[in-house]
Amino acid sequence: MSKTRLAKARRLVVKVGSALVTGNGAGLDLAAIDDWARQISVLRAQGKEVLLVSSGAIACGMQRLGWSRRPKSVHQLQAAAAVGQMGLVQVYEGAFSRYGLQTAQILLTHDDLADRKRYLNARSTLTTLLGLGVVPIINENDTVVTDEIKFGDNDTLGALVANLIEADALIILTDQRGLYTADPRKDPSATLIGEATAGDEALERIAGGAGSAIGKGGMITKVIAAKRAAQSGTHTAIASGREADAIIRLASGETLGTLLVSLTQPLAARKQWLADHLQLAGRLLLDAGAVNALKAGKSLLPIGVVAAEGEFERGAAVACIDPDGREVARGLSNYGSGEARLIARKSTAAIEKLLGYVDEPEIIHRDNLILLA
Repeated sequence: MSKTRLAKARRLVVKVGSALVTGNGAGLDLAAIDDWARQISVLRAQGKEVLLVSSGAIACGMQRLGWSRRPKSVHQLQAAAAVGQMGLVQVYEGAFSRYGLQTAQILLTHDDLADRKRYLNARSTLTTLLGLGVVPIINENDTVVTDEIKFGDNDTLGALVANLIEADALIILTDQRGLYTADPRKDPSATLIGEATAGDEALERIAGGAGSAIGKGGMITKVIAAKRAAQSGTHTAIASGREADAIIRLASGETLGTLLVSLTQPLAARKQWLADHLQLAGRLLLDAGAVNALKAGKSLLPIGVVAAEGEFERGAAVACIDPDGREVARGLSNYGSGEARLIARKSTAAIEKLLGYVDEPEIIHRDNLILLA
C-alpha cells in the first residue's frame, strides 16, 4: 500500500545532496543537474508538482574559492555560500529551461518556518508557484544564518518543506543505495533495508555515522528527516542519485533504495497540529451562515465575520466563535486583527478596495482550519 501511495503522490519534494550536486567536490556536475531537470519535467508532464531542495551552494563556493576541506568558521561558510549560490542557481535555471520549465529560487532559514506569519507567507508563495507550474529550487539561506538558526542540513530542510506544503512524498537522493543494516563501507555483510516504518528508533541506531568531507549530514540525518516528514503523513524514499531515472522510478512506485513509511494520515496530522499545538492569539466572531459554511467544509470568508477580538498578526492561530459564544473551529488567519476588522462583514471583492491589496480571498482557508464542534 505504501508503494501505491508513492506512485499516487501528486506533490513531491526531491532533495539532492552536495556529493551528487558537486561530483564529490569536483565542481558542479552539469550532467547530473540536467538529468534531474529532465526527470522532473517528466513528472510535471504527468501532472505532478515537484519542489527541489538542493544542497551544493557551499560546496560549489568551496570549489570556486579553491578550498579542499569544508571550513568550520560560520563566516567562511557564509562567504562560500554567497559565491556558490550564484553558480548553482545559474546552472539550475539553464537546465530546467532546456525542458521548458520555469524555476524560482527560495532561500529559507529556520526562523521562516518557526514564525507563524513567515510560515504562512512561505507556504502561500510555494503553493502559488506550484499552481503556476514553476519548480521551486530551495536551499538554506547559508549567507545569513548563524549556528542558532541553521537547519543543520538540507535533509532536515527537505522534511520541513514537506511538512510546510503537505507533500505526499519526500525523495532523498544520496550517494548511497539506501539505508543498510550496517555501514556497508565497513561491514561487507550489511544488507539494504527495502522498507521500514519512519520513526522506528532502531533505524537511528543503525544509521549512525557522519557525512563526507563535502556534505554535512549522513544517513542519520536522512532517517531523522524521514521521521519528521512522517509527522505530516509524508513517505520518504532514500535512494542513490546515480541510479538511472531514480526520480521517475521512485515516483512510479518502483522498489528502489529504502522506503520509510509514514503511518500517519496527512489530514489527521495537520488537524491534530492545529487542534492541540497552537496558542490562540485572538478570536473571530462568526454569524450563523459562516458557521454553517465551515461545517460544510468551506473556508471562512470576511463576510461571515462579525468582529475580531484581540491583537494578532497574519499567520496567527485564532478561535472561531459561533453566535452562542462557543468555539466551533480554529485556524491560521490570513489577515492581522486590524485588517480583519476592516474587512469584516464585507465581500471578498471589497478586500482590495479596503486594504489596497489582497493577501488571500478568505480570512482562513479550509486547509488551515479545524472544526471543534
